[in-house]
Amino acid sequence: MLPNGLVLVVHEDHKAPVVAVNVWYHVGSKNERPGRTGFAHLFEHLMFNGSENFNDDYFKVLEKLGATDLNGTTSQDRTNYFQTVPTSALDTVLWMESDRMGHLLGAIDQPRLDEQRGVVQNEKRQGENEPYGRVEELVQTATYPKGHPYSWTVIGSMEDLAAASLADVKAWFGAGTGRRTR
Repeated sequence: MLPNGLVLVVHEDHKAPVVAVNVWYHVGSKNERPGRTGFAHLFEHLMFNGSENFNDDYFKVLEKLGATDLNGTTSQDRTNYFQTVPTSALDTVLWMESDRMGHLLGAIDQPRLDEQRGVVQNEKRQGENEPYGRVEELVQTATYPKGHPYSWTVIGSMEDLAAASLADVKAWFGAGTGRRTR
C-alpha cells in the first residue's frame, strides 16, 4: 500500500512488450441512495470524457497509443477502468488515470452530463428490451429491503437519472469519493 492509500499490484510477464493497467475505485452503486441511483455508473462514463488537464475523449488518445481491451465496469461495490498498452505508453496511461482521479470535476459540464446520461439511459433501455432483461432488477428488489444499497440495479432508475442536475452529480462525486466539490 502506498502512503496515499492506493494499493499497487505488479506482476511481471515478459512474453510480450505490453502492460495491463487496471484501476479500481471502491465506489459503486452501494454509495448511492434512493432517489439518486445510477450515479456510479454515470461517472464510469463521465470519466472517459476528459479531465481538467486532458479535456477530450480518453479513447482517442489511448487508441492512438495502441490500447486494447480498453473499457470500464461498475458494480455495487466498485468501478474499474482497464486497458492494455505497449510498455512505451505506460507513463501516458498512468498520467491520464491520475489526472482523471484528481482533476475530473472541472471538466464535467451540462453538455457532457446530458450526453452521458443519454448513453446510460440507452444502455438501460437496451438491457430491459432483451429477453429476461428485467430479471436482475426484480431479483434485487425482491431480495433486499427497500432502501438497502443493493436493492436497486447498478444502472439506476430512469427517473433518478433524468432528475439528476449537474449540481447533484458533482455533489455525489464529492461525497462518494471523500473529495470536496468545487
